Amino acid sequence: MTIIPPPELDPAALRHSLSHLRARRGWSYDQLAAHSGLSRRTLIEIEQGRTIGTLATWHALAHAFGIPLGELLDALCTGHEPPGSED
Repeated sequence: MTIIPPPELDPAALRHSLSHLRARRGWSYDQLAAHSGLSRRTLIEIEQGRTIGTLATWHALAHAFGIPLGELLDALCTGHEPPGSED
């Protein structure tokens, strides 16, 4: 049995996606913080690449933007096909 390592994650694409979604709505960090319940500092640290955040963080962000969590996390698969898409 051959074990194939998982593809590399692209956290930079994920934070760029967050930045794009925030900019598209014209929201400041304070506004996104109010919509998501997250701290302004957390949002800045994610967008600047100092932290990746937790699953709960991304869940709160998805709700704030009104999109499914999977849609928000799709950016992690930049450059490779997600599992099961080869059918």
